[in-house]
Amino acid sequence: MRQRKKILFVINPISGGKKKTAFNKQVLEVLNLEKFDPTFTLTDHANHAFELGKWAIQEKYDAVVAVGGDGTINELGSAIVGTDMPLGIIPEGSGNGLALYLGIPLNEAAALRRINRFETVEVDVGEINGRHFFNIAGLGFDASVSDHFATENIRGPVGYLRSVMNVLSKFKPSKYTVVVDGKEHRKEAFMISVANSPQYGNNAYIAPQASINDGILDVCIVHKFPVYLWPKMLFHLFTKSADQSEYVEILPGKVITVIRDEKGPVHVDGEPIEMGTQLDIQIKHRSLKIIC
Repeated sequence: MRQRKKILFVINPISGGKKKTAFNKQVLEVLNLEKFDPTFTLTDHANHAFELGKWAIQEKYDAVVAVGGDGTINELGSAIVGTDMPLGIIPEGSGNGLALYLGIPLNEAAALRRINRFETVEVDVGEINGRHFFNIAGLGFDASVSDHFATENIRGPVGYLRSVMNVLSKFKPSKYTVVVDGKEHRKEAFMISVANSPQYGNNAYIAPQASINDGILDVCIVHKFPVYLWPKMLFHLFTKSADQSEYVEILPGKVITVIRDEKGPVHVDGEPIEMGTQLDIQIKHRSLKIIC
């Protein structure tokens, strides 16, 4: 009899503000138990998913599955970058940007059926000051929003909108030196996003032409714009036309350095991390396998 594949499901119990008490039962109903042997574990502290990913490698699991949002995916994926172990995704976050781009269903049962197929794709991985990102990293306005959102009592879209409004009331653009593949650019920017895939989540596309396996990162510079144009900027985000805005400049590259005047938060797949004045960014071509 063929040995079943060992799969570790790493569940973030608070991601997306969604209860996951019935998830294990759903897995046992949908997953092909003739092919797969599931194990379940909950995260209970920062970086726990990363630790569990490293443990899964040591214990010779055949796959790990992130049950959570882009932050959970980031931690678990970072643990297995450069290995043959594939990452599965059950989208349970606030934005689910990576899952939406990869076409992974937001419905739990449908996403689990993708695990049953066990088909994988190799994707690029970004790195910023030694930290991996799979979707988007950024600084400026969106990083400040992520930093504020981390302290919000309300999760999900409502909490995120509250953070946006709070930060917007006092945010000011900053000056940056951006070096892309050796070419220097000096910019005053509202924010800078470095995109491996096109969207933040919730179908908000900052880099409509980005591809997750082309070996290129899209540096999206959003210049200062008048407040009255906020509705138009949001329209561009949600109609995949941000690259058509006169206030958005996109510079594709493989090796990027961003220098700013002060240290501050940087969001890495939506999770805020305090970083210094120089940000060194690069792409690792097709260094992670994702089940999709």
